[in-house]
Amino acid sequence: MARSFAGLARNAEKKKASIAVSKEPLESPPLKIFTLGDQVLRKDARRVSKVDESTRDIIKNMLKSMYSAKGIGLAAPQVGIHEQILVIDLEIDNPTTPPLVLINPEIIASSATLDTYEEGCLSIPEVYMDVIRPSNIKLSYRDEMGRPKKMNADGLMARCIQHEIDHLNGVLFVDRVSNHESLGVALKEHGFNSKDVQSI
Repeated sequence: MARSFAGLARNAEKKKASIAVSKEPLESPPLKIFTLGDQVLRKDARRVSKVDESTRDIIKNMLKSMYSAKGIGLAAPQVGIHEQILVIDLEIDNPTTPPLVLINPEIIASSATLDTYEEGCLSIPEVYMDVIRPSNIKLSYRDEMGRPKKMNADGLMARCIQHEIDHLNGVLFVDRVSNHESLGVALKEHGFNSKDVQSI
């Protein structure tokens, strides 16, 4: 997810990641982030059957690539890895705040209350549009050590998690935009084709 807005999310559960990488952008990040029009973004991701060192290596490279693109969220399919892995960091300017790693995330409850907020995406750079999503969610997942976890999220964190989970199912935020006319203009302005949107 692209950092298109300022704001803090309240997270009901403090998180501590055992994976630490520098948040400084790299000139040559380890992974390429695919963009709208690449079919790799439309494939469903597989559940991770075993969390091991190779999984953690993927996570580290995802974080390095996300920080280099100055994003706050990245899903493995965005870098051509079709596994259910997400990395999120809402405080990329704070070197001491650990990222959140979600493996095999599943939303198990969401609020009836909906919010409309502007979203952006590292796979559709410079395009920002309003998207409607549930305000609060509860999810289950495994952390970077493979431990089962549950958490509640609201605000920006809830939105970012939902945005990234969509990527695991081949869905992009532009697919959820209701204002098709404005979306078409924004996509064209930045070199994207509205035919690559799969409205849902």
